[in-house]
Amino acid sequence: MRLSEWIAANTSLPVRLVAIVVLVAAAHLLVIAVRSFSDHLLAERRPYEMRKLKSVTSLATSAIVFVLYFGAIGLVLYELEVSVEAYFGSAAVVGLAVGFGSQGLVQDVVTGLTLIFSDLFDVGEMVEISGQSGIVRSIGLRFIVLENALGAEIFIPNRTITNVINYPRGYVRCLVDVSLPNDPAEAKEVERIVMQLFPTVTERFPGILLAPPSVEERVKTSAGREFLRIKFRLWPGRGAPIETTFKQELQEAIKAVDADYGEWMISVYYEVEKQTRRPQALWFRKRSRSSS
Repeated sequence: MRLSEWIAANTSLPVRLVAIVVLVAAAHLLVIAVRSFSDHLLAERRPYEMRKLKSVTSLATSAIVFVLYFGAIGLVLYELEVSVEAYFGSAAVVGLAVGFGSQGLVQDVVTGLTLIFSDLFDVGEMVEISGQSGIVRSIGLRFIVLENALGAEIFIPNRTITNVINYPRGYVRCLVDVSLPNDPAEAKEVERIVMQLFPTVTERFPGILLAPPSVEERVKTSAGREFLRIKFRLWPGRGAPIETTFKQELQEAIKAVDADYGEWMISVYYEVEKQTRRPQALWFRKRSRSSS
């Protein structure tokens, strides 16, 4: 006699039902323990880089829990002498109906898995998704979470993702070249004005910068002209204050020294610089935490 037949012959129906419920509950508690341990382990080692693996682990754990519950209900119905074939058939019909009713959710999950396994971008990278720019903080099965220039979290449903712009170097560099007059005294005065004005951008436009600006030493062209180069590390698409307000104020201040200083003598353009490491936190948020 098989063990299952012996148990069925020597135990009552309520005892068998309680045993099934206890078995499923124990398996569920084990799954929860495994999930908690894996989340804790991944958070301790690599809190950002392992988010994709955590998403896959969460999906697998959820699938296991569903199978356990689904199987438990099937065992209970079997003990109650309900047809298992009818149970599976009705479950398939219900699943089909739910699938049609929650197409958005299914699309979110499918797109989320595609993003996780295709490595289009990773946590910590600068991207632009659906018109929103930010640093990727989480890649989930339903949402992509971005942190924007103001430190706010943006939740983007996976099904709404149509195109992605990846900035693998972490920022857009804005360069402002300020030509120096030929007269040494005027050139020195222009240099003083530049050194006085460029740091004010940090306080006046904190939402556009990813790092404090800097100024290179004098650069001489092949034609013999000298200029100063100001470097700004900007969030994508946020260079308008540099192109307009800062440039105009700089030009007006220089014209007070040299009335012939032309608008063409200040040029603003962009380039991309290689990123040495992923930005784990915004520099101005670090500063605010330390000051508080």
